This record gives sequence, C-alpha cells and structure tokens, in this order.
Amino acid sequence: MTQTIAQAITQARFYAPEETYRLIQLPARAITAAAAVLAEIGEPFSALIVDKDEVTLVLENEAYEEYSHRLHGHEAQRQRWALITMDVVLDADLVGFIAVISREMANAGITLMPYAAFSRDHLLVPADRLQDALSTLAELQTTYANSNTGSLT
Repeated sequence: MTQTIAQAITQARFYAPEETYRLIQLPARAITAAAAVLAEIGEPFSALIVDKDEVTLVLENEAYEEYSHRLHGHEAQRQRWALITMDVVLDADLVGFIAVISREMANAGITLMPYAAFSRDHLLVPADRLQDALSTLAELQTTYANSNTGSLT
C-alpha cells in the first residue's frame, strides 16, 4: 500500500531540540572548508548544500560560534532558527507532504525552510516562532486524524 499524506501527517512525531541554528553562506570555492567543519562537528543536525553560486551550511549556533573563524569569506544570517524533525519514515514517492505543511505554515505566517533527508524531512522555522509552528503542526494532525477522507482540501 502506498503511503498517503494523511498517514504521514497523523503518524509523524515532531522532534524539536532546544538548540538554535544558523544559516551560513560561503563562496562556491569554500566547499572543502565547509565540509571539513561539518565533518569535525559530527553532531546532528547539520546540512551542507553546494550549488554553482554558493555553499550553504546549517550549523547549530554553538558550533557556528566555535568554527566561524575557519569559514573565510562567510556571511551568517542573524536570524536564529529552530529545528523540527518530522519523525516518520516517508515513502520516496509520497507527493505533496511538504506542500501541505508549507501551506499550513504560510497560513500561520511562519517562515519555513524545509530540508529532506533520505527517509524523513526537517523544517527550520524562526526560533521565536517554534511554539507557533508546533501548534500549527498539532492542529494539522488533529484535522487529518478527524477527517474520514484525508483529502488535501
């Protein structure tokens, strides 16, 4: 049986560690330095994204403070982010899961930065909106749990 959005949302557990995170931008040529810092930290959660124009790191704020001197030419957002891990294994062919989450966050006026891992998704939300985001997700779960159809409408 193919996993549905309703199943994924109602089965999800939302894990939100106390740490806050920073988004760091580096020049595209800084991939080695970024990867070295990430490897040395070795703690969840972190992310490294490389594209043709830049390197982006997501690091726990304390790690950023400790390693920022090694990230030459970086720029860090002042914004602190909170992590929400959607602790449910998601089928690779599940379509629309993040769309539903994104719509609800948008309706609540909460900025959202989604990250996909191999089997589960993660959200970064402004740290000062974490409780609002968790409440929004809990309301969404209740809506889907009480729905007989599990439809997107």
